[in-house]
Amino acid sequence: MIVSSQSPSVSIPDQSLPEFLLAHVAQFGDTPALIDGPGGRTYSYAQFGKLVQNVAGNLAKRGFKPGDCLAIYSANLPEYAIAFIGVALAGGVVTTVNPLYTVAELGKQLADSGARSIITLGMFADKAAEAGAANGITEIFAFDGAPDTVAFNDLMADCGEFVPPSINAATDLLVLPYSSGTTGVSKGVMLTHANVVANLIQVQSMDGFKPTTPDDTVIGVLPFFHIYGMVVIMIATLITGATVVTMPRFDMEEFLSLIEKYKVTRAPLVPPIVVGLTKHPAVDNYDLSSLQYVNSGAAPLGEEASNACSQRIGCLVTQGYGLTETSPVTHINPYDAARIKHGSAGLALPNTETKIVDVDTGESLPANQQGEVLIRGPQVMQGYLNNAQATAATIDEDGWLHTGDIGYHDDDHYLFVIDRLKELIKYKGFQVAPAELEALLLAHTSVADAAVIPVPDEDAGEIPKAFIVLKADATATVDEIADAVNAQIAPYKKIRQVEAATEIPKSLAGKILRRVLVDKERAKIADA
Repeated sequence: MIVSSQSPSVSIPDQSLPEFLLAHVAQFGDTPALIDGPGGRTYSYAQFGKLVQNVAGNLAKRGFKPGDCLAIYSANLPEYAIAFIGVALAGGVVTTVNPLYTVAELGKQLADSGARSIITLGMFADKAAEAGAANGITEIFAFDGAPDTVAFNDLMADCGEFVPPSINAATDLLVLPYSSGTTGVSKGVMLTHANVVANLIQVQSMDGFKPTTPDDTVIGVLPFFHIYGMVVIMIATLITGATVVTMPRFDMEEFLSLIEKYKVTRAPLVPPIVVGLTKHPAVDNYDLSSLQYVNSGAAPLGEEASNACSQRIGCLVTQGYGLTETSPVTHINPYDAARIKHGSAGLALPNTETKIVDVDTGESLPANQQGEVLIRGPQVMQGYLNNAQATAATIDEDGWLHTGDIGYHDDDHYLFVIDRLKELIKYKGFQVAPAELEALLLAHTSVADAAVIPVPDEDAGEIPKAFIVLKADATATVDEIADAVNAQIAPYKKIRQVEAATEIPKSLAGKILRRVLVDKERAKIADA
């Protein structure tokens, strides 16, 4: 069964991202576009538009050509957006790099992407220099003008007259973020200008969605190197004249204080932060009354956590769904309390088709049956860079992108994403979704955080093991919590091992790093 969008189809203009974005920017003038949350440094829309032109022009003067790749290896700053759009305006490709990457990890991405320059921060400059040197890169810029780098201010200086090169939106790459996809190995995701422009228009045109306006302020806490922070926060906000307040790293107290200080109206978040808003005692110390919408993405958010956050903060909490490979959004819940289905990823965007297929046979499934989620639409990537085999395994001959996620549609065509296919626990042949168990654990009043992984078992094949971080005022033990969850689920889903933990390892994008826990568990078993 193919589920088409309930929203009317939209036309996608044949424009590059800079052309599309800067056409919107011109009308907003002195409205603040970007604010450095901790420091207060502010760029108006008029300044933003001019500085983007300068960056593009000065890069061109330094020999940067259309099709060249530049790596941004940095935490969130206002200048990140200026650099990103400036490179794009020069006809270049941006590859965004996790600032926590080691020299080896950075070097691998530089080599694969073919980057010829790096923009970074002083705290990462040594790693950038070492990885760059190993890949023939000598031109390293620093947002903060660190020693032995070229100050980014030099790129923002007046460039004189600059005529942007012609860009073929349909075929020219805009950005190369890296994703593990369904195979677990990091790969460059080839997104064209058309992919991203299409996704921006799809979201803006979604029935029930309320785009930001110049009266809105959006908190930019999710990392811009990640597709969620990059497109949903950094780019999508700027096309509407709203203000982005950037945070270089997440700290709950600072996050709350910035919402209060700048009267933030929208907070695009990930489930761990949503759970924090639900349970963290510091929330009561700040005025969060300006918040109108919290949107969660990047990982499944349970119905209990969604409802609890909405009740505590007093604002609408919605959930969406997407992947790096889909630029990224494919589904969102309407911004209407009467139409939101908590725990659901929402409805398909305009021009987007979805179907659920049996994970073994590939047969298309009807409503309310679980299988792999497949997506088709103009936001789907061109493929993986330098990896035709992985591309063919992910996008089939009919244009369907195989997400590697397990989910189902209900009778109203809302999508529910249960878990990652590769993370499913196989208990005696039955499939157990870790995220489902984690949602139940997080609903317990004594639980601050939790993660569930598969553990090898001679009889069952694999069994679920839970790692639980208790709240300071917890009134239940980890065993009692596991028993409470097990009472709510089918016998084959039961948590069969439990361990107290001080923290759950997560990526900067907020996803649980189950592989870290799995590797530790395997080492423990090997040493036994």
